[in-house]
Amino acid sequence: MATHDRIKNAQLRSKIMTAEDAAGLIKSGDTVGMSGFTGSGYPNALPPALADRIEAVHAAGDEFKINLWTGASTGPDLDGALAKADAIKYRLPYNSDPIERERINRAEMDYFDLHLSHVAPMVWEGFFGNLDVAVIEVTAVNEDGSLVPATSVGNNKTWIDMADKVILEVNSWHDERMFGMHDIYYGTALPPNRVPIPMIHANDRIGQCCFRCDPHKVVGIIETNQPDKNAPFPPLDDVSLTIAGHLMEFLKHEVAKGRLTNKLLPLQSGVGNVANAVLAGLRDTPFHDLMAYTEVIQDGMMDLIDDGKMICASSTAFGLSDTASKRFRENLDFYHDKIILRPQEISNHPEVIRRLGTISMNGMIEADIYGNINSTHVMGSRIMNGIGGSGDFTRNAYLSCFVSPSVAKGGDISTIVPMVSHTDHITQDVQVIVTEQGLADLRGLPPKQRAQLIMKNCAHPDYRPMLEDYYARSLKNALGLHTPSMPGEALSWHQRFLETKTMRV
Repeated sequence: MATHDRIKNAQLRSKIMTAEDAAGLIKSGDTVGMSGFTGSGYPNALPPALADRIEAVHAAGDEFKINLWTGASTGPDLDGALAKADAIKYRLPYNSDPIERERINRAEMDYFDLHLSHVAPMVWEGFFGNLDVAVIEVTAVNEDGSLVPATSVGNNKTWIDMADKVILEVNSWHDERMFGMHDIYYGTALPPNRVPIPMIHANDRIGQCCFRCDPHKVVGIIETNQPDKNAPFPPLDDVSLTIAGHLMEFLKHEVAKGRLTNKLLPLQSGVGNVANAVLAGLRDTPFHDLMAYTEVIQDGMMDLIDDGKMICASSTAFGLSDTASKRFRENLDFYHDKIILRPQEISNHPEVIRRLGTISMNGMIEADIYGNINSTHVMGSRIMNGIGGSGDFTRNAYLSCFVSPSVAKGGDISTIVPMVSHTDHITQDVQVIVTEQGLADLRGLPPKQRAQLIMKNCAHPDYRPMLEDYYARSLKNALGLHTPSMPGEALSWHQRFLETKTMRV
């Protein structure tokens, strides 16, 4: 079906325009909320057109910047294009674009890193000011003006509701058979009017299939036919597979202890190669009838659905490689009732996560010997991506796990350090740490026992003696012995790397 035929509302069909004309509706200083969560479902025509316009304004010696809000990270046609044009003054809530990252770390762009579940409520509460324009990619426009979502939902419901003006990109690349895979819940409210979210199981549907949208707010519609642009996953490596193996043995142990069944509990998995390896590790286990309650559906979850291991995956977006995306499109009827896409304020909602009892598995940059986790900053000050949804799940999960190789940069950086250089997840929220060296189950352990277990099971052999030496001296020299540390030395490993390019002595 041609894109033009996707716009079934006559009133809105009259608002079709070029990306360049639509970009002209955005003014310098505007706050713009755009769709997108990973490389899925983000507008791909307007942002490059807007970037070209802003570059021309800059070339003429004038200022032009916008404030940009999204669901999470997007792709090169959005974040990359606008960052290259120096078009962004303020960015929230998450970023993974390398050009944008450099601008943030050079203090050329303000960046507000925020738990993903908090974004929509805080926008409704007015903390970030007015939303001038929403730019939303959709699959189709229905006769009644409602909008069929695309491959990510993210914050789109909130952007559409809160924006003064709405610009739509109707992308005919998306298969119209996706209609019905989305569950858009309109029952959230601000205190004191909040009510419980009526979800008991990960596969419950509590909302409707489409976004509501006041047609009078729509000022322009762009017709596109462009694929999602998610980065491919590299082949699974031995380190990632070893980490996955440790975690699988741990889950089997939990079943044997009677704390889990072979159906486990709803799974949440962060994005990346280690996360995909963990999902791949589930394929050759006795676990069955699995469900996911997560924020991104990756290749590994598609494999589990294909195998019949997973019966439902609830998320806010796809994050598929080109190969997996092709498989999804070719077999969409098979996946239709097994996948649910929700607004991220629901997919990441602490109340629902706690009720369902999820098993969260997220990556980290570093952990210290007491189990504090840094998942956002390199050497304490350089932002990598952002906290994303890891905090939403970690604090509320039945089991909160963090996974990473034990070293980075060819062994010059230890993932296990005396003290993390930036804290995103405190020791009270972190239950399990896994590297290729082994697994530390920290539940119920006081600080000194946690330290001994993490050093023994998770630290790389090159760094374990250094950690043990630091810990032994802390036991003699610390002010208190509940969590022994030496503040003057705790971050010396990071300082040594900054000065010598290695943490090794």
